[in-house]
Amino acid sequence: MIPRYTRPEMANIWEAENRFRIMLDIETLAAEAMEELGTIPKGVADALRARGAFEVERIDEIERETKHDVIAFLTNVAEHVGEEARFMHQGMTSSDVLDTAFAVQLTQAADLLIADTDALLEALALRTREHALTLTVGRSHGIHAEPTTFGLKLAGYHAEFQRARRRLVAAREEIATCAISGPVGTFATVDPRVEAHVAQKLGLAVEPVSTQVIPRDRHAAFFAALAVVASSVERLAVEIRHLQRTELREAEEEFTKGQKGSSAMPHKRNPILTENLTGLARLVRAAVVPALENVALWHERDISHSSVERNIGPDATVGLDFALVRLTRVVKGLVVYPENMQANLDRLGGLVFSQRVLLALTQAGVSREDAYRLVQKNAMATWQEGGSFLERLKADPEVSAKVAEKDIVAIFDYGFYTRHAQATIDRVLAGA
Repeated sequence: MIPRYTRPEMANIWEAENRFRIMLDIETLAAEAMEELGTIPKGVADALRARGAFEVERIDEIERETKHDVIAFLTNVAEHVGEEARFMHQGMTSSDVLDTAFAVQLTQAADLLIADTDALLEALALRTREHALTLTVGRSHGIHAEPTTFGLKLAGYHAEFQRARRRLVAAREEIATCAISGPVGTFATVDPRVEAHVAQKLGLAVEPVSTQVIPRDRHAAFFAALAVVASSVERLAVEIRHLQRTELREAEEEFTKGQKGSSAMPHKRNPILTENLTGLARLVRAAVVPALENVALWHERDISHSSVERNIGPDATVGLDFALVRLTRVVKGLVVYPENMQANLDRLGGLVFSQRVLLALTQAGVSREDAYRLVQKNAMATWQEGGSFLERLKADPEVSAKVAEKDIVAIFDYGFYTRHAQATIDRVLAGA
């Protein structure tokens, strides 16, 4: 991901320095376990801790000759450690180090994404409570449907990001696995107790069968979870973009002092942040198909997955991290216009009450088909000619013959639609 959309906290996880530090930790912990088992002499782990070091530039230099990144890493570390380095990596294979290090990086990334989601949930909860009873129109197919509240609308997103958090927690659990099983995963040259020791120290689970590599269905599930969360980001972003349209202007991104919306038109206030979020969501989702295609490796192992993961690991996590933090900022600064919401709600002259009129007629003994015909006739006239839906109904003898005028008037009460809003919001927020 380019620096423009990269936060340093997530970027640091994917820096070569962090990756090689994790790899050195793995080698040191493995040596520690091997010493206890008598596989290698005492003192190797201490030597690795005392003198184990590396230089990224030197590793790159060695790799240009060896064409093997793990050998380059081991060679550079050995240059610092000295004699004891010959016992490093005993019985292990490259995937033991690379896959376990990648698992650590992904768990570190997941921890940051979970924290991002927590911050977003907090922001959503605050705005949900603030607008619990702020009346607005609900839309289906982009067309006015029935009244709702802006708080209830936001509560739906809060519930969705609660699910997003659970998905990230589950994805973290699935990816947090360690494999130190040697060539083709048989443990022939490395004791399973070494794997257990490394896993325990790194806070990972032991991979039950690692066939030399950790099975890539785990990684596919991880990136799929990120993609679903990114789609939730986009769903809220798109809603805000729609509400900011000039014709609605029910809510809009904060427009800060000194900000400019257009190089040509000084009046513009564009939803640039949420448009950006839509684009970032597409990039995060783009990791899913390659991750799924990585599952079917040849036999016990190939490296067709490697180049893919070196790209999608950083890009998907960096992109989602940035998106979640940006969305939190948008939610916190969102400017809400209740008066515009009310004006838009009233634009159709009360047509949003059509279902209640339909139900009142059926309860008064009119067949559903006839009731629908009567309501639609008056609704379509209001659509086409304007005016008041209520007044048309009161003037329609077929309607007034079945429902008293006072009962028709009573139907046109916005409070009917908000009476359960607070309870629903409380239920959602209690589930966080």
